[in-house]
Amino acid sequence: MKKWIVAVLALPLLAQAAEIKIGYQKSAGLLSMMKTQGVSLPGHQIKWIEFPAGPQMLEALNAGSIDFGSTGAPPPVFAQAGGVDLLYVGAEPAPVNSEALFVPKDSPIRTVADLRGKRVAFQKGSGSHFLLASALQKAGLKFSDITPVYLSPSDARAAFVGGGIDAWVVWDPYFASAQKAYQVRVLSDYTGLPLANGFYLASRKFAEQSPQLVSALLEQVKLTGKWATEHPKEVSTILTQQTGVPADIVATWMQRTRFGATPVTPDIVANQQRVADLFYQQKLIPKAVNITSRVWTWQPK
Repeated sequence: MKKWIVAVLALPLLAQAAEIKIGYQKSAGLLSMMKTQGVSLPGHQIKWIEFPAGPQMLEALNAGSIDFGSTGAPPPVFAQAGGVDLLYVGAEPAPVNSEALFVPKDSPIRTVADLRGKRVAFQKGSGSHFLLASALQKAGLKFSDITPVYLSPSDARAAFVGGGIDAWVVWDPYFASAQKAYQVRVLSDYTGLPLANGFYLASRKFAEQSPQLVSALLEQVKLTGKWATEHPKEVSTILTQQTGVPADIVATWMQRTRFGATPVTPDIVANQQRVADLFYQQKLIPKAVNITSRVWTWQPK
C-alpha cells in the first residue's frame, strides 16, 4: 500500500528515551492519520492504542493506560466531573456540519421540538451528547423531555434501521454514511448553536514530567494538520483504505472536516466552559467543573 508520509519534525532528544502511549480513534482525527503514516518522534517509542470513542479513551487516561489523546468537547467535561486529572493541552477547530441530529426520511418528526417523548440515540459523553443538549435547549426542551438511548455508533445504526429509535445523533463518517444509505432528514447540526472544539488532552503527570514531549507531540500534530489541509485527495485515499468506508462517503466527510492544532486560547476556554455549564444546568454531570484551571500552555514554534 502506497503511503503519504508527513515529514517528521526535528526534535531535541530528551535525556532518557521513553514509551509514549497515545490513544486514537480509527475513524477520526490527526492522531489516527499520524499512526497510519508512521509518524514518529526521534528517540521515543510510540504505543498506539485504539478506542471506539472519547469517553473510553479518557477512562484509559485516568487509569494510566495512555498519556495523550484527542476527543471532542464533552468527554473531558464528563471526565473532569468524575475526578479524572486531565489537562487541555491543545485544541482543534470546532465542527459545524460534520455532526448532526437526524430522523428517517419518512418520519413525522419535523423539528427538534417534535422530539418530546421520543427515543434519541447517541454515544453518551460524546460530541453528539452536547449537540443534542444544545439543540434541545434552543427548542425549549430539556433532556428529561426525551428518552435518551445510549448506544455506540454501530449499535445505533442497527437501531435506526430497525425502527428501535426515533432519531440519531452522530458524527462523520457515520453521519455521511446514513445520509447516503437512508436519505435522512437533518433536524440540527451546529449551525446557530454554541460551537464546541475538539481537544488534545494529557494526564497531568505526563504533562508535568514531560512538557517538552507534549510540545513535540503538538508540533507534530500541527504539521500533520497542515499537510492534511494541503492534500485533501491523499487524505481521502488514506482514510478510505484505513477505515473501509466507501470513497464517496469519505469525500463528503472530508468536505466537512477542518484540520489543525492550536493552543487553548481564552475564547476556546469560554466555548468549553459553556459546554460544561450546559451539562451541569441540565443535571447531566454531578458537579460544576472549571476549565481554566485545567489548561496547559503550549507555545508553538
